[in-house]
Amino acid sequence: MKIENTKAQMRKGVLEFCILSVLKDGEAYTSDILETLKDAKMLVVEGTIYPLLTRLKNAGLLSYRWEESTGGPPRKYYELTETGKLFLTELNGTWSELQQAVNKVTSEKNTK
Repeated sequence: MKIENTKAQMRKGVLEFCILSVLKDGEAYTSDILETLKDAKMLVVEGTIYPLLTRLKNAGLLSYRWEESTGGPPRKYYELTETGKLFLTELNGTWSELQQAVNKVTSEKNTK
């Protein structure tokens, strides 16, 4: 088993949560979302993010609007829907519980 595969799977497991979190403060263009994730060492590529954004939009968690660009094609800006905001609130709670559980398991001494 390769450690890089496991690391990638761990990142993929939280990627949707991270995308929703990036958008919690307002709309963003795809490249801005990518940059934020890359700055956080999420190692996301464009080919990964577009299908995720589409899936989140189709699930009713995101909406988007087009804006004309002076230097190229129009840009698609994503934002959370009301459903997406509620979903993110739930995920935040779940993330906190998961973090606590993992911290507890990984920091306890094996008493067996």
